[in-house]
Amino acid sequence: MDNSRVAVIVEDDQDIRELISVILSQSGFEVFAASTGAEGVEMVRDNNPAIVTLDLGLPDIDGFEVARRVRLFSDAYIIMLTGRADEMDTLLGLETGADDYLTKPFRPRELRARISAMMRRPRFAGDGTSAVAADSAPVTAEIPESEPASPLVDAVSNAAELPEAQGLNGLLLNSGDRTAEVDGTELELTRTEFDILHALVDSGKQVRTKSDLVRRLRGEEYDVGTYISDADERTIEVHVANLRRKLGDNPREPRWIKTVRGVGYRLVH
Repeated sequence: MDNSRVAVIVEDDQDIRELISVILSQSGFEVFAASTGAEGVEMVRDNNPAIVTLDLGLPDIDGFEVARRVRLFSDAYIIMLTGRADEMDTLLGLETGADDYLTKPFRPRELRARISAMMRRPRFAGDGTSAVAADSAPVTAEIPESEPASPLVDAVSNAAELPEAQGLNGLLLNSGDRTAEVDGTELELTRTEFDILHALVDSGKQVRTKSDLVRRLRGEEYDVGTYISDADERTIEVHVANLRRKLGDNPREPRWIKTVRGVGYRLVH
């Protein structure tokens, strides 16, 4: 089984579950579906998917707890799909390990576009070899330029342009195998967190705005005029906060990531 083309749906609403299944199947995925959180966790464990779509309001355990459990053993992209539009739910979802968040009702075209963009990020199998899905069956949907772009999508690694290992103040970042260590201890970063840290290390002393980081995660080297919402920038803030927590970095006396108030972030040198 090509695990880079496997998806798991965790959704208790049968109609929505079948809709998402059709979207993913048409995009070239082998799809497994679960109607409860516990079943979904085991399905992710058994099938090692590249993509997990996760409903927040499940009948047994909620989506936040499912994400926490999945993150203990899987680096799959997690997209939370929920009828709740509350910002705190969005933030909590990202803090528990989700990579993106889509509010119901959603447009199938937008879900396909977010998945398409995520699958163009590098994904590494357990043996450290690249399993980038863009090299297999393509996902065919994109958001038209006239529509707002979705948050945190289409990250592209620039490892070929960088030394494989870069060090700073006890932080060692290896773009070859996408690992990060602090004082010899390996960090458990999500791929989105790694991409943000990589962007900051790549930039040296240059300040990266939140909009810059959104574009970096979308794979846009330059400002091409795509729409960036307040929610996109707020999502960057949450990911940076999670990254700092894992680094053990104090924002008041930062060792690595310094906030440039009203602008963005840069590395401490």
